[in-house]
Amino acid sequence: MLVHNWRAVLRRAWSVRLMVLALLFIVLEPVINFVAATWVPGNLYIQLAMSTASGLFAAAAIVARVFVQQNISGESNGKPPAER
Repeated sequence: MLVHNWRAVLRRAWSVRLMVLALLFIVLEPVINFVAATWVPGNLYIQLAMSTASGLFAAAAIVARVFVQQNISGESNGKPPAER
C-alpha cells in the first residue's frame, strides 16, 4: 500500500535520491569497467571504487529511510488525514 503523499516522497525523500545514485553506479559499473580495461591494464581499483560507491549509497539510503523528514512527513509523519 502506498503512502498518501507518495508523489512528494518520490520528489523529496533522501532515501529515494540515494537509491537513484546507487542504481546509477550499479548501471554504470560494467560500462566504466569495460572502458577502463581498454586504457588501464589493472583496473582493480576502479572496480573497487564503483562497487564501494554503490554499496555506500545503498546503505545511506537505508539509514535515510528511517529518519523523519519534516518537509515530507510534517506533523502527520506520513499518515493519511483519517489516521491523524
